Amino acid sequence: MNHPASVLIVDRSADNREVLRTVLQRQGLRIFEAPEAEQGLALARTHQPDVIVLDDECQTAASGQFTAELDATPGDHSPRLVILGRISAGSGSAAARQVAKPYHFAPLVLTIHQLAAKAA
Repeated sequence: MNHPASVLIVDRSADNREVLRTVLQRQGLRIFEAPEAEQGLALARTHQPDVIVLDDECQTAASGQFTAELDATPGDHSPRLVILGRISAGSGSAAARQVAKPYHFAPLVLTIHQLAAKAA
């Protein structure tokens, strides 16, 4: 049985999570969401989503802690990561896509959908 691709949205803004959840669910993706990094990590470990969308304002302590903890999670599943926020060299994971703020939802949704399709 082929399961739909899954996306974890980690963003403090309930409005942003709602917009992304609504659009992505309509595209057939399975959605998990969290307002804080700690909850996002727990969901990532439990559900192993194909794509994680992380608002960099949810990062805890030093920049990149979420990605470092995610990389330290046992297992062979490596989700594609989209980081929303300031774009700077060397921030986050090398495999992460960075999307500058302010962003428009349509290109962000397209990026997420493309990454999820690669995982399927």
